[in-house]
Amino acid sequence: MSRIGAAIFVVLSVAYPLVVYWAMGRFEPRWLAVLLLVLALLRAVATRQAVWLVAAAGATLLALLATVSNEALPLKLYPALVNAVMLAVFATSLAFPPSAVERIARMTEPDLPPAGVVYTRRVTQVWCVFFVFNGALAVATALWTSDRVWALYNGLIAYVLIGTLFSVEWLVRRRVRARHSHG
Repeated sequence: MSRIGAAIFVVLSVAYPLVVYWAMGRFEPRWLAVLLLVLALLRAVATRQAVWLVAAAGATLLALLATVSNEALPLKLYPALVNAVMLAVFATSLAFPPSAVERIARMTEPDLPPAGVVYTRRVTQVWCVFFVFNGALAVATALWTSDRVWALYNGLIAYVLIGTLFSVEWLVRRRVRARHSHG
């Protein structure tokens, strides 16, 4: 995928809940399913990894369900699908090391020390818990709250939580590194 295609995918993915919320009163859900189908196709083109192809297939299924039923619920379940896929990626990496966070860490620090491997495994576990929590809230907001609450949670609050987790992990990592470099 080109850089432009990748940028379009990221922008559409991040803005998805807000775009769907804005468009819900203006367009029928079957027409909004086009956005989800575009995301699925961009994901399929961008990857050769099985998990992301499954994610693209899941998004396509949600888009088809929204098209056939002309209901918004399948469109609102996309954030839950994303969390389920991320959970699968991170949890699978715990069963079949290296962990997802270790792989990311080795991009900048190829000679990760044993303590770093243990730390990255723990961080991967934390992200797994986060994806369960965030995915459950994505499902709950899709099923049992208003469209406004769904969009607020999935289009803003979830991103604030992700940013908070990244920030807290960065602060913890600095302390762990300082402790290991002095000890």
